[in-house]
Amino acid sequence: MTTATPLSATLELTDAPLAEDVAVIGDGLVAFNNADIGPSGRQSLAVLIRDEDGKVIGGLSGYTGWGWLFTQWLFVPESLRGTGMAGRLLDQAEAEARRRGCGFAWIDTFNPVALKAYQRQGYEIFGELPEYPAGRTRTFLKKAL
Repeated sequence: MTTATPLSATLELTDAPLAEDVAVIGDGLVAFNNADIGPSGRQSLAVLIRDEDGKVIGGLSGYTGWGWLFTQWLFVPESLRGTGMAGRLLDQAEAEARRRGCGFAWIDTFNPVALKAYQRQGYEIFGELPEYPAGRTRTFLKKAL
């Protein structure tokens, strides 16, 4: 009877990984997931806020995949806060996500003002991480599109 021997491997901890090393991890996970549940169809998505000179001053960045929109970053400059800009950004991203066939969206925040804005847009809390960061709660929200 033959027994497989474990692959010899070493571990390296680094705070400055090479891009190509990180790509090996990402590519391996994508290949695993593709074989396990099928391709995600991941596609980047951004809604940019430009000033009168055409310079990007804020916006939303995320992606769609597996039928979901994920908003990774949403930044509204101070001069536009309180004007409904976050809602406008989300509206455009959600419309594009629906066009791409997505039925759901998710976002997270540890900012209490942003949390209220997302809830006004119809997002519902589905999870929380207390003390992330210290003194705040990171809140995870979802929305059916």
